[in-house]
Amino acid sequence: MRMRVIRDYAFVEAADKGASVAIGNFDGVHLGHQSVIDIARTEADSRNVPLGVLTFEPHPRSHFAPDAPSFRLMGSEARKTRLAKLGVDILCELNFNANLSVLTPEAFAQKVIKDGLGLSHVVVGADFCFGRGRAGSIEDLKSFGEKMGFDVTIAPLLAAGLGEVSSTSIRIALSEGRPEDAAEQLGHWHRIEGPVVGGEQRGRELGFPTANMSMDGLHLPKIGVYAVLVDVQDGPYRGTYKGAASLGVRPMFGENTPNLETFIFDFSGDLYGTHLSIALVEFLRPELKFDGLDPLIVQMAKDCDQAREILSKL
Repeated sequence: MRMRVIRDYAFVEAADKGASVAIGNFDGVHLGHQSVIDIARTEADSRNVPLGVLTFEPHPRSHFAPDAPSFRLMGSEARKTRLAKLGVDILCELNFNANLSVLTPEAFAQKVIKDGLGLSHVVVGADFCFGRGRAGSIEDLKSFGEKMGFDVTIAPLLAAGLGEVSSTSIRIALSEGRPEDAAEQLGHWHRIEGPVVGGEQRGRELGFPTANMSMDGLHLPKIGVYAVLVDVQDGPYRGTYKGAASLGVRPMFGENTPNLETFIFDFSGDLYGTHLSIALVEFLRPELKFDGLDPLIVQMAKDCDQAREILSKL
């Protein structure tokens, strides 16, 4: 069954009420997030009710600090894709606006959880805060649940080999060029998703045609060249491929807006407008400025050979 998306808690179908729901921002949908969802899933199965996720769009941090540097690990569409793969029935992706942001913790519990969405059970992480000024604690949530008639489960924080699993530690790993460590906490490769946009076609002229994607609004991993896996998500070339990608500002050509340029191995076709999902597998080298195009072409060939070798072992 296709995942249903609810954007306004005031308009909910009767069939979607009574759900067991995990609440949070779910940026990255990492292993900690998945453990919270799994608790909600177990309760949903036990109660024979839908499994849901309650989150917000835009991210509350973006609402309160719109000019702050981009920090998100994934956009809304990528999050939807990941949650659908996890078998979530209902995504309550509430519009985080001024009206929602000023609700007190008790008002949020009453208007959103109880009256609006009609949830029977909620799961939150041990560090969960909610309501205006993040004033509501997990103890408050449990108290409101007892009074209003919904059950609350507190999920313990999850640890992996590198310590506590969190979106913050994943961002640090990516910023340092450690996508393998990020993947250990995510439970999957970190992916950059979006449509292929028009570029300067310099890659085609150099013999390495690339699919260009914007990084707007997303946390920027370490600038440089990566071995990548490529999922073409729609269109006639839909499927999974391997490649090498350059994430950077193209210093040889005087440009400074970061984007992702992916060369797909053994591929020929027009991908403009197609949605891609690019998984960062291994960092190969930092972005460099070469003395002319010939050294650049030689290095690109070496990058591709190295990426093929790495990806052949997956």
